[in-house]
Amino acid sequence: MSKIFILHGWTYQTETWRVFVDILTSRGFDVEILKTPGLTDNTIPSPAGGWTLDDYVEWLKEKTAAHERVVLIGHSNGGRISLAFTAKYPEKVSRLILEDSAGIPPTGFRALKRDVFKVIAKTGRMVTQSELARKILYKLARESDYQKATPEMRQTMANLGSVDLSIILEKINVPTLIVWGENDTTTPLENGKLMHEKIQGSRMVVIRGAKHSPHITHTRELADLIEKELRS
Repeated sequence: MSKIFILHGWTYQTETWRVFVDILTSRGFDVEILKTPGLTDNTIPSPAGGWTLDDYVEWLKEKTAAHERVVLIGHSNGGRISLAFTAKYPEKVSRLILEDSAGIPPTGFRALKRDVFKVIAKTGRMVTQSELARKILYKLARESDYQKATPEMRQTMANLGSVDLSIILEKINVPTLIVWGENDTTTPLENGKLMHEKIQGSRMVVIRGAKHSPHITHTRELADLIEKELRS
């Protein structure tokens, strides 16, 4: 069975994945959660212009180079990277599992939030003359992790948020499981439904009562779904 690589979302720690990984490991799966450059692996310097999605795809290629084929579990931003990688290197992926994946452009308030990120990333020092002003902007954007980010990672967030992956979904031709929290307000359920519609042969499961991170709130249910998928 192919090794499983987990790509986490935009976070600075992986502890929230520990129970989930332990469950899959106890069931005989070979699982590794990758530390993402600039986030959980902050020892890798980012270029001044930030990382692009292509940079992360090539990073993932290096991380999986020792394996002929792999299973990818991508949550949120990790799903975005996993989708782009699978579209470019389908021969490397035996199964793709998306949990509340990013990659579909936002609309309405979410689009405004994305635009706020872009402005801050490009002109943050000019438009935020004080610490108080910065905090107000970040609160408006409702993104506490953005406040913690380095300038390079703020630009990286803007770079990633500007990519529309809906145009590559029809290129995904590997077995794909899409898992979504019923009450996700970060990557809304309609995004998951669009991915399911566009990715040929994909299967979708909506977890009742879950929000953006079922691996935290519905750990065993998600593990059961993934085990069933991988053993089918």
